[in-house]
Amino acid sequence: MVWQRSRPRLDRENRAFWTGGAEGKLNITRCDDCGQFTHPPREICRHCQSENVGPHAVAGTGAVDTYTINYQAWAKDMEVPFVIARVRLDDVPGVYLTTNIVNCPVDAVDMDDRVRVTFEEQDGIWFPLFEKVA
Repeated sequence: MVWQRSRPRLDRENRAFWTGGAEGKLNITRCDDCGQFTHPPREICRHCQSENVGPHAVAGTGAVDTYTINYQAWAKDMEVPFVIARVRLDDVPGVYLTTNIVNCPVDAVDMDDRVRVTFEEQDGIWFPLFEKVA
């Protein structure tokens, strides 16, 4: 995708998520006390309220949970149509990422398609996108 994505404001909570792609890592916050994951990233576990949380690199594989095809260009140089999807991560129960499915025709995307993370870097931010796998 060509357009300049909205840049998130980096902070202590989310920096590992938005910069992990530089090392090919999809980092999701995990609690070291109860083992549960929290996304979006927070400095406290949403399950047990522990402050013993930190980024954990996950496999970055999953399945399309739901999706829509966007036909409206709302930014200059935006290529349409494109897929906006919610991806269910394999090894992160209860965590879904809203993202784009890339590197395939929009009409080739369907529910439960297997996907894996790929990253798009813009100004030091590594946006986690997903592509279909065979």
